[in-house]
Amino acid sequence: MKVRQKLRQAIDSLYAGGQATAEAYTPLVLECVRVNDVGQAKRLQSHMDLHYFTPNDTFLHNRLLHMYARLGKISDARNLFDRMPQRDIISWNTILSVYAKSGSVENLRALFYKMPFRDSVSYNTVIAGLAGSGFSSQALQVFLRMNREGFEPTEYTHVSLLNACSRLLDLSKGKQIHGRICVGFLGRNVFVWNALTDMYAKCGEIDKARRLFDRTENKNVVSWNSLIAGYLKNGQPKKCIDLFQEMQLGGFKPDDVTVSNVLGAYFQSGLVDEAIEVFNLIKNKDKVSWTTMIVGYVQNGKEEDALNLFAKMLAQDVKPDSFTISSVISSCAKLAYLCNGQVVHGKAILLGVDNDLLVSSALVDMYCKCGITKDAWIVFDMMPSRNVVSWNAMIRGYAQNGQDLEALALYEKLLQQKLKPDSITFVAALSACNHAGLIEEGRIYFDSISKRHALVPTLDHYACMINLLGRSGCMTEAIDLVNNMPHEPNSLIWSTLLSVCAIKGDIENGEMAAKRLFELEPLNAGPYIMLSNMYATCGRWEDVASVRSLMKSKNVKKFAAYSWIEIDNEVHKFVAEDATHPQTEIIYEELGRLIKKLQEAGFMPDTKLVLHKVEEEEKFASICYHSEKLALAYGLIKKPHATTPIRILKNIRVCGDCHMFMKLVSEVIGRPIILRDSNRFHHFVGGSCSCKDYW
Repeated sequence: MKVRQKLRQAIDSLYAGGQATAEAYTPLVLECVRVNDVGQAKRLQSHMDLHYFTPNDTFLHNRLLHMYARLGKISDARNLFDRMPQRDIISWNTILSVYAKSGSVENLRALFYKMPFRDSVSYNTVIAGLAGSGFSSQALQVFLRMNREGFEPTEYTHVSLLNACSRLLDLSKGKQIHGRICVGFLGRNVFVWNALTDMYAKCGEIDKARRLFDRTENKNVVSWNSLIAGYLKNGQPKKCIDLFQEMQLGGFKPDDVTVSNVLGAYFQSGLVDEAIEVFNLIKNKDKVSWTTMIVGYVQNGKEEDALNLFAKMLAQDVKPDSFTISSVISSCAKLAYLCNGQVVHGKAILLGVDNDLLVSSALVDMYCKCGITKDAWIVFDMMPSRNVVSWNAMIRGYAQNGQDLEALALYEKLLQQKLKPDSITFVAALSACNHAGLIEEGRIYFDSISKRHALVPTLDHYACMINLLGRSGCMTEAIDLVNNMPHEPNSLIWSTLLSVCAIKGDIENGEMAAKRLFELEPLNAGPYIMLSNMYATCGRWEDVASVRSLMKSKNVKKFAAYSWIEIDNEVHKFVAEDATHPQTEIIYEELGRLIKKLQEAGFMPDTKLVLHKVEEEEKFASICYHSEKLALAYGLIKKPHATTPIRILKNIRVCGDCHMFMKLVSEVIGRPIILRDSNRFHHFVGGSCSCKDYW
């Protein structure tokens, strides 16, 4: 503090004395630079301007200019540069470095082409600035100009160029630069070797990257990180983990980049517990490590853990970015946790990332998957820019929520915007046709995939068409499509056909599809249960017993069906005939009251849907206490006077009896019910369903 006070006092004396010479200015300028005192430096500069001081050379101004540049004072540096009575190559290069480091690419390019003279430093600065800011192609163009003008590139020039090739995934140019490095004997520098390793790894030549890594002398942490990240990118997480362990044995201390990649490798391998162990060892967790963990949880189906970790991240005052926020929103979407999603939406607004393309698209998807398409449309409509992912989220959301005509209208609008639809767009459009029973429109859209848009129809598209044709009564055409498709039918195709056969009661084709599924997925309980139910519907109890015996012999486990409902930010799960909830007695009383009220109006539970050979009384009890009905009763108990929809989720498809039950209850209580099952949303309002019973 005393040094700065003395400096200020000296400059005060300068102002008191009037005009000064270069000899008076020089020690003061050097002292300002030494202590990084921008304020006093600007006072000195003002004094020079006030007294029209013109130095004999650029030394003093360049010292000040360099200090401004080093401290990131862009406007101060440019202001001084513009006022300098004379400039040399150092002056120009200093301003170039300011723009390069700040990412001001337009200013960088404009100043570079305005320079009256350049040297190798000028070119290196611009190439590094362009490559570092993502303008890789322009960086390579400047390098060509550097060659034409006869300037010799340095090791650091080649590092920037290799980074540019890595971003562009341009292996051909990367190999050319590698050749120049070998010819120029520039390969001893560890930074060059690291850049080469990174370039080959990112361009898919991971074995070549490994050979370079093994030959690298004086490896540093960046060397290890380049190859670890390369193994992760190339889908070899085990080698990534092995290299991480080798790195530690070699005495190298992992940094945040290392840890982030290794966490990703553990999650790719499904080793969630190991990832948690590594994460817990990090003393100073940064945004990258928190985000990597959150994304890893989402990828491994641990969405609730992702939400809990996000809460801990905020509690640690770590500021999330748009990627973190979008991942958390995706968790809310998968779980259909509307309240949590709305809270995260609010957080995104506070952070100023709500208009980020990634976040906005995730919000559209989240609101659609929570059955709130109005809010999804508001977000979609307010997006400053949209890509095909955004459009897909909204089109698919409309289709899933029974707004099929809105989905198809939005698809047509996408085409009007001259955007190119992708594979997911057509799945959404065909799903809308399927739910609405629009068979001719479906045929047109399916044919347009290859004929109009030059895309190859995928198995997902064929599954949509098989579903549409089968449900519309064109079973022969659906079977022909299966037999004549250019792809080998997979489990998706056969399970789609089996589902259609179950709805239409087509035992013969259902048996064929089920047998194919037994071969492809012998431990998947779904096909066994569906075929068993088809037999039970026809009263073929011996065949039912045969299928169940087959399941037992193969040790096929039936997954539990359950429903859940979110009340006041707390999730409550139910299974059929559940007796574990703390308020079980009250829930059954409320459900009994509803059933009695509907029976008085003429409703009778459809016991034919109970596909077990049991007494009628047992069938009645079984179908009356399905999980979604228990969830509905609990929702009515907790929010008896609310007007907002009751929102229920189910992990399998809703049965016919529960579907009818929900329709009638929505009319009796005068309140909407939103049920999301494994297939789609059902919006029950006033005795009708958005699926139009085409489910």
